[in-house]
Amino acid sequence: MSGKKKVSTARFLNAKITSTISISLVLVLLGITLLIVFMGKGLSQYVKENMSFNVMLSSSISDTEISAVRNSLDAQPFVKSSRFISKEEAKEQLIKDLGEDPEELLGYNPTQDCIEIFLHSEYANNDSISLINGIIRSDNNVTDLLFQQEAIDLINDNLSKVMTVLLVLAVMLLFISFTLIRNTIRLSVYSKRFLINTMKLVGATSAFIRKPFVVNNIFTGIVAGIIADIIIFLMLTYFSSEYAELQPIISNSDIIIIFASVVLLGVIITTIATAFAVNRYIKMKSDQLYYV
Repeated sequence: MSGKKKVSTARFLNAKITSTISISLVLVLLGITLLIVFMGKGLSQYVKENMSFNVMLSSSISDTEISAVRNSLDAQPFVKSSRFISKEEAKEQLIKDLGEDPEELLGYNPTQDCIEIFLHSEYANNDSISLINGIIRSDNNVTDLLFQQEAIDLINDNLSKVMTVLLVLAVMLLFISFTLIRNTIRLSVYSKRFLINTMKLVGATSAFIRKPFVVNNIFTGIVAGIIADIIIFLMLTYFSSEYAELQPIISNSDIIIIFASVVLLGVIITTIATAFAVNRYIKMKSDQLYYV
């Protein structure tokens, strides 16, 4: 009798471990999908906030007025950061680009003092830029605002398409994940279908029968979610060390949200899948249990 009990316990533990690992791997897939979506969002923000706009200054502007213009720009809610580029610095960059000194050819330095500004990502769209253009040009010391409109349109259009594809992919993988976890749980509940039927025959309510299965699989979902988070964390650590340029694309707060979401999805999906699986056998007649 003791031997049978040990075998039964071993089988239960093996089934539980197998179920947990299976759910963990599916949650890893789901977590990677969320990670890609957040990275897409981070990439969009990173690209938009690294587009430069050159505020061209009047040739007669003084150092005091340059400081005043820059302070005024930095105070604007749409400006993330700024830096002053002098005529000399602009000329040096022009020499690098052209391979010769334009001042020797023209007899004068054709460049202007300017302030390079970078916008917050939410303002890097056509509607906001039109308003920003008007605000900046209203300063008498500003002669022009230079930016590449075609490049901005192309970036916004492509980023919008990328985000749409990522969201569709996330929804598809969420459905696939739910299906895989549901099938895993159905297999674990299947072995207890006769126990469910016995409980039903002695008068147990559906809620009473369902509760231990749901509670048990909620715990499984939490454990599987934590295991999935550990795997995702190890993957992130590896890629962050190998590809340092990925670090600005995703923030620590996004990573925390992803980890919490994986555990939460593990709980939600296992709870729903368990409820469906148990309900199926609760509704099934006794003679049907032998043919499923």
